[in-house]
Amino acid sequence: MSADVSVVGSGPNGLAAAVILARAGLSVEVHESAEEIGGGTRTTALFDDDVRHDICATGHPMAAASPFFRWFGLAERGVELLRPEIAYAHPLDGGRAGLAYEDLDRTCDALGVDGPRWRRLIGPLVERSRELTDLLLGDLRRPPRDPRAAALLPARILTLAAGLERRLFTGPEAPALLAGVSAHVMSRQPSLAAAGATLLLAHLAHSTGWPIARGGSRTITDALAADLRAHGGRIHTGSRITDLRQLAKSRTVILDIGPRGFLDIARDLMPPRYRQALESYKYGPGAAKVDFLVSEPVPWAVPEVGKAGTVHLGGTRDAVYAVENAIVRGESPDDRFVLVSDPMAIDPSRGLPGKRPVWAYCHVPQGDPRDMTELVRRRIERFAPGFSDTISASRCLTAPELEAYNANYVGGDVAAGAVNLRQVMGRPVLRQKPHRTPLGGVFLCSAATAPGPGVHGMGGWYAAKAVLGKDFDRVVQEPRGRTRPVS
Repeated sequence: MSADVSVVGSGPNGLAAAVILARAGLSVEVHESAEEIGGGTRTTALFDDDVRHDICATGHPMAAASPFFRWFGLAERGVELLRPEIAYAHPLDGGRAGLAYEDLDRTCDALGVDGPRWRRLIGPLVERSRELTDLLLGDLRRPPRDPRAAALLPARILTLAAGLERRLFTGPEAPALLAGVSAHVMSRQPSLAAAGATLLLAHLAHSTGWPIARGGSRTITDALAADLRAHGGRIHTGSRITDLRQLAKSRTVILDIGPRGFLDIARDLMPPRYRQALESYKYGPGAAKVDFLVSEPVPWAVPEVGKAGTVHLGGTRDAVYAVENAIVRGESPDDRFVLVSDPMAIDPSRGLPGKRPVWAYCHVPQGDPRDMTELVRRRIERFAPGFSDTISASRCLTAPELEAYNANYVGGDVAAGAVNLRQVMGRPVLRQKPHRTPLGGVFLCSAATAPGPGVHGMGGWYAAKAVLGKDFDRVVQEPRGRTRPVS
């Protein structure tokens, strides 16, 4: 297997690195063990040929905001990111719901007396959204490029991490909105690591939005693959790398795999200290994902919730935190926080009248093998009476099955590693250049590297930057439309 660069894994990070390095004029070959590329951005027909389900990610707030995708230009490559009127919603008992409209003013109006408080917390972040996103998806170990954006964060992070938002708001809706976003992090609640991610995601709702890709997340994968091939790159599916020495003829190897996968293929090649650091890498709770084929839109008790791209079901802020903390402790509470996506609320192309995809997931202890279909169904039914009557078919991917689908999801951990302060600052290990390994010419770029999980491509961006060094800036200034013939 001879190439300038071999990339192992074809998730968004692996493809991002491959695209950048192919544009630099290097020969690039991508090896994907599955028969289909994409990692967490795959779309397929599960129950009906006319209905497309996203297998993992559907909402893409980070894809819309990340420096890599701004440079790559998804729209110029035919990927249409559709922005729902309501980025995310959080139904509550009693016919109430928190609604995070894309429009900040409308959100504040809907929150009533808590609207001005939401604006004070989130509004300044929206005003400096690009600088803030670049900071939080950047190298947190280096001084910020924009001190004014950085200065907005400490007090807000401490407020959320200390749980003081309960005193900031008077009603239940605003704290529930924040708790639902924080629960995406799959970590102890509240915490410093969760607070930073919450502020990033919450403010993006009113900035670049929480869009979904028309036709499915696979369109993002297809755009990256097309650009890679246009620049001479090659992709091999069903190509499992079991030993790093299989790639010995490549000058550079980039691994879109997690620490455990890296250990599996290179353990005996690693210096002992680095190997031990990877062995101590911690994984977080797992997830169980349930896909439904339904006959009509989800009949939410609060109809406005049906306009949201993402719906968080967990009750009050305290209820969300209680079940999430129980999961982190390895317990199995009777109730769960459930995230729901009804993509046809914004993208009619996903199905047909009477045939709609809906998916949901809940968090489970590491490796929990139980089928969560019934629990998830009941949770949705609580806030959408009659939902059960619309279900034509369903399936559950348990935590072990998610790991079988993508080996980076150890124990079902779709975040590819516990999100805590230590692993935010040193992911996967605490090193000056975390994407570079002690093995000459071998680099890491998966979600287990900085800046962490999400469809943003930044792990690949930083790995490519480490490979190219001073030539990186020249490559990323290349016009978006420029290609070279495939030889």
